[in-house]
Amino acid sequence: MSEAIARKQRPKFLALHEIRLPLPGIVSILHRVSGVGLFLMLPFLLYLLDRSLGSAESFAAYKGVVGNPLVKLLLLGLLWAYMHHFCAGIRFLLLDLHKGIDLQSARNSSRIVLGVSIALTVIIGVKLW
Repeated sequence: MSEAIARKQRPKFLALHEIRLPLPGIVSILHRVSGVGLFLMLPFLLYLLDRSLGSAESFAAYKGVVGNPLVKLLLLGLLWAYMHHFCAGIRFLLLDLHKGIDLQSARNSSRIVLGVSIALTVIIGVKLW
């Protein structure tokens, strides 16, 4: 029996477009991507904080930078990354406590994380801009 399994033809390449990742897996990957994005953009965020708190001239420079539509879009993406990372982090903490580890609960909590993070991003983004 094990000989037949060993001789089975295996694919030569990994077809990523054919893999259907379940929703909890997507949330997990987005959690990691959002964490990396937040870490990499930390110098930019610290620069903006420095410009906003320095002096009247540096605040004017801050307003000039933040007034750019591309920067606003980048900040909106960072806001989503923070909200998603926060909500997914709470989900993973609960999973570490063995709460909601059955399949249906994991799917529901993944939907909740995505919905809440997008809703909070929209609400806070509208308030800020």
